[in-house]
Amino acid sequence: MADKLVLRRIAKTFVSEGRPLPALLPVDMAVAEGEFVTIVGPSGCGKSTLFNIVAGLMPADLGGAIEIDGHPAASLLGRVGYMPQRDVLLPWRTVLDNAILGLEIQRVPAVEARRRAREVLREFGLEGFEDFYPLALSGGMKQRVALLRTFLFQTDIMLLDEPFGALDALTRSALQEWLSGVSVQHRRTILFITHDVEEAIFLGDRVLVMSSRPGRVKLEAPVPFERPRPGNVITAPEFVAIKRRILDAIREERTPPEPPAPGRLP
Repeated sequence: MADKLVLRRIAKTFVSEGRPLPALLPVDMAVAEGEFVTIVGPSGCGKSTLFNIVAGLMPADLGGAIEIDGHPAASLLGRVGYMPQRDVLLPWRTVLDNAILGLEIQRVPAVEARRRAREVLREFGLEGFEDFYPLALSGGMKQRVALLRTFLFQTDIMLLDEPFGALDALTRSALQEWLSGVSVQHRRTILFITHDVEEAIFLGDRVLVMSSRPGRVKLEAPVPFERPRPGNVITAPEFVAIKRRILDAIREERTPPEPPAPGRLP
C-alpha cells in the first residue's frame, strides 16, 4: 500500500524568555493510504504541536519535510482536514450549514455543498436533525456534526485531536464503534490523538506512543485486528497484551529517577 503522508525529521523548538524550549524532537513517520494511526503520550509531549505543523498552521524547524502522495508539500493549508478538541460549531448556523462550512471555504456552491451533506446525514446519525441549531444538540451529536464537516472537506487526510475527550463513557464508546465503521467505508487516512489507551488500540491500525517533552516517538505498536471492530474486542487477549505494553511505555515516562545512595552526591 502506498504512503499517503510522510514526515521526515519534523521538529519544533519554541523560544521562551529568550531561551530555546524544545517541544518536539525530530519525528519520522509514514502513514499508508487509508491507514488509521492513533497517537498517545503524556500531556505536553508535542502531539498537538505535531498536528499544527501537519495542518500547515505552524512551521516546523528547518531541516524537516512533509510529503503527500510522494510529493513535497510546499503548502499544507487546505491539504488536510483538521478537527480540534472542541467541536467549534457556529451557534447561529444549523446542523446542515455547520457541516458544509469547509466546503464553502473551498468555494463549493452552497446548493452542491448541501446536496453532498444530505447524502451522508443518515450515515452520520444526523438525519432529521439538519435544521437543528447546536444549542439543541447533545455533546455526542455535536461531535458527529464536527466529524461530518471534517469528512466533507475535500481531502483524503484527516487529523482528529481528541474528538471524544469531553464525552461521557457510554457516548464515547458508541462513537468509537461508529467512527471505526465510517473510517473504513470512506477510506480516509487518519491521524488521531487521544489520552485513552483503550480508545487508541480500538480505533488504530497502529498506536504511536510519544515520550515526555521534548516529544519523540518511543514506541510503535501494530494492532492485528481488522477494522471495523466489535466492542467486545477490548477483552481479547491480544488486545489486553497491547494495552499492557503501551501502558508500560507510558509509565516509564512518569517514573521519577531513583534517589542517590546514602553518602553519594547525585
